[in-house]
Amino acid sequence: MRPHRLKPGVAVFCLALLMSCSAPEQHPQESRHRAVALLHRAALRPVVVGRTAWHADERAVHSEPQYDDSVKAVFVHHTDHPNDYDCTADVPAMLRSIEEHHIHDMGWDDMGYNFVVDRCGGIYEGRAGGVDRAVRGAHTEGFNAHTVGIAALGSFGEGEKVPGAMLRAVASIAAWKLDPGIDPRGRVRLVSSNDESRYPKGTSADLQVISGHRDTFETDCPGDALYAALPLVRKAAAALREKATW
Repeated sequence: MRPHRLKPGVAVFCLALLMSCSAPEQHPQESRHRAVALLHRAALRPVVVGRTAWHADERAVHSEPQYDDSVKAVFVHHTDHPNDYDCTADVPAMLRSIEEHHIHDMGWDDMGYNFVVDRCGGIYEGRAGGVDRAVRGAHTEGFNAHTVGIAALGSFGEGEKVPGAMLRAVASIAAWKLDPGIDPRGRVRLVSSNDESRYPKGTSADLQVISGHRDTFETDCPGDALYAALPLVRKAAAALREKATW
């Protein structure tokens, strides 16, 4: 018995129906990840005051910068300075003192933080190597690789008020530097490289994408007030990235 042969038009219709019926259902989460992959990074780049402007001591830097191929998380710190500084007159000298302390007292190659933000919302380049690149810092023991360290200039323990401009600055850096596809409100798994952290070397840690220093090290940094404000930073960073997607 000869097989029944469909007419060309019917065959095309059946093929289209089969494809539409068998196509995988698009999950909202997958759709969002694809949208984030179209992140327009240039639109997110904030104004960053370079090292030349605050007169970083480049002769004191010990070695060439190291680079990572991705940025998976952000760690937020505070510098423990008094909060009554003048953003124009005082900040450059404060940054130089941090650089000097990290190099001469801590024995690091350069300032540990990738970025420093002041109470007025100013953003400053910390460790040398290029603000547009994934420079490996020395800010979070055991978790410097594939992360960015942002330090809030000041002291933000319990009862201190964290300026809104400072929080917006932290969020803008996080939104800009995190890899496309990473949700600032989400979580990430990072592997500790040092036994001095809260996690023994080789241990996988489940962390917030935007975390505080205390999440991986025995410290109160970035202070109770700033730590309590991190959910606002995560939400603001996510909103900035969503606005900048095509």
